[in-house]
Amino acid sequence: MKLTLIRHTSVDVPPATCYGQTDVPLKDTFPQEAAIVADKLKRQSFDRVYTSPLSRCVRLADHCGYPDAIRDKRLLEMNFGDWEMRHYTEIKDTRLKEWFNDYMNVVPTGGESAMQQRNRFLEFIDTLRSELPSTASVALFTHGGILIHALNAFAGKSYEELFTTIPPYGSVIELTI
Repeated sequence: MKLTLIRHTSVDVPPATCYGQTDVPLKDTFPQEAAIVADKLKRQSFDRVYTSPLSRCVRLADHCGYPDAIRDKRLLEMNFGDWEMRHYTEIKDTRLKEWFNDYMNVVPTGGESAMQQRNRFLEFIDTLRSELPSTASVALFTHGGILIHALNAFAGKSYEELFTTIPPYGSVIELTI
């Protein structure tokens, strides 16, 4: 199966803000960034197109010609719970230090761990595998965290490498699984 993973365009939030599953606005550069993504996708055809239900992904899918992309919550970014929309320096939760030391397994207060996000993404992939032929081509409009888990699971990249070089906004990554 061919997966084309598309990360949403730049968000309009201050750097070092935990915005995870908050439905944040996009930067005013959206039209230019989206045009570049659409150009990368224009010669491709997909058997199915999915999107995270957050507007930053839905809007890009729509701009790229997929207004009927299937919304699936398993493609959401990580849930930062009580830390959502807070700058890292403003978070006084004692779990923050634990999370920085073990971001894969420590759950932000009221949220989910990176491992929980990985598990829901892989559950989504298992669903695709059960519903579609191995020759299918699928597009996913999603988030950086999902791209990281996909690159780890299907391209053999380490989490240490991936979390230091997160695919940029507007990335289009093709993987065969």
